Amino acid sequence: MQSTAIFLKVFLLGAACLLTPKAIANPTPTTILPSDLTLVGKSTETPPAQGADADSREETKQAIAKGSAVQYAPVDRSSFNPQMGRSASDLLPDQVKSNGSITAQTDAPPSGDSTTRAQSNPAKPAGTTPEKDAAAGEATEALALAELAQNPLGNLISVPFQNNTSFGVGPLDRTQNVLNINPVIPVSISKDWLLVTRTVLPLIYQPEPPQGGGGTFGLGDINPQFYFVPKTKSNITWGVGPTFVFPTATSQVLGQGKWSIGPTAGIVVISGPFVFGAIANNVWSFAGDGNRANVSQLLFQPFINYNFDKGWYLISSPILTANWEASGGNQWTVPLGGGFGRVFAIGKQPVNAALQAFWNVAKPNGGADWSLRAQLQFLFPR
Repeated sequence: MQSTAIFLKVFLLGAACLLTPKAIANPTPTTILPSDLTLVGKSTETPPAQGADADSREETKQAIAKGSAVQYAPVDRSSFNPQMGRSASDLLPDQVKSNGSITAQTDAPPSGDSTTRAQSNPAKPAGTTPEKDAAAGEATEALALAELAQNPLGNLISVPFQNNTSFGVGPLDRTQNVLNINPVIPVSISKDWLLVTRTVLPLIYQPEPPQGGGGTFGLGDINPQFYFVPKTKSNITWGVGPTFVFPTATSQVLGQGKWSIGPTAGIVVISGPFVFGAIANNVWSFAGDGNRANVSQLLFQPFINYNFDKGWYLISSPILTANWEASGGNQWTVPLGGGFGRVFAIGKQPVNAALQAFWNVAKPNGGADWSLRAQLQFLFPR
């Protein structure tokens, strides 16, 4: 009997092997995960949502029984730190938060969502790189600052150093040099008006005596100017006010020795790349050294600027003068010419530099043949 029992066991085992050869040779693959992991990388089956019907649950059970899906594990929310500013559980997909479980994910987008990677991350229009945007912004700022620096009535604090070298002065064709330090300070005096103060402090080298030799260097007569300018958003700026000449020269040959006063006015127009206008004043002496000649003088300075990219510009700003006390042929000095300039920065300090040359087409006896003007203007935008 014992041998019969053994024979039956062997027979049944062999029959089982013959009936299921494929199952033994190719078992269904399953995913074995460590006990502390809940993400499933192999399964493509989605677990049934809470409240699913009995048929869905039965299909899932059969899939697990066949080994084609691995049962998902519930998420233990107690493991998240409640002290975090944003709970880690908030970073989980909405489906996980509602089901309390994590399932396998695929690369395919959910049904009904046709958004592509390019649509979710739209590219910037061609030619709008950060470098080009920054360069365009810098060019715009340079142009705006150049227009403001070229406006003698603008709301900009500046300190120009303007050096004028005149060649061919006197019978011996000597060289005269005048450095004008011209601080410009605008002050708001009301909601509608701006007071722009311009003060000319000349440092002069005057060649003398006429027969040759050295010369005299020192401070000339100081000339403060005041412009009452209406505040406006128009492209036209104008201003009027008084101007004075104080007899501050350190030598008789460097000044006129008279106190003088008169009106001054200016107008500036900005149109596209152009900035143009004029400043004019006339002064008359009313006090001073009685042994010196009376003063009646006109100054007229038209100017025109054409601005390019990166702060470059062309400029012409000749200074025409008339001495009404002089004889007919010696009254006018009329220069013609121009040059170029640029607004740029030295370190963090914005400056306006310009160079111009002028030929005097009309001049008094002993006046210069031509002159060279170099300017460096320190700008202090608010």
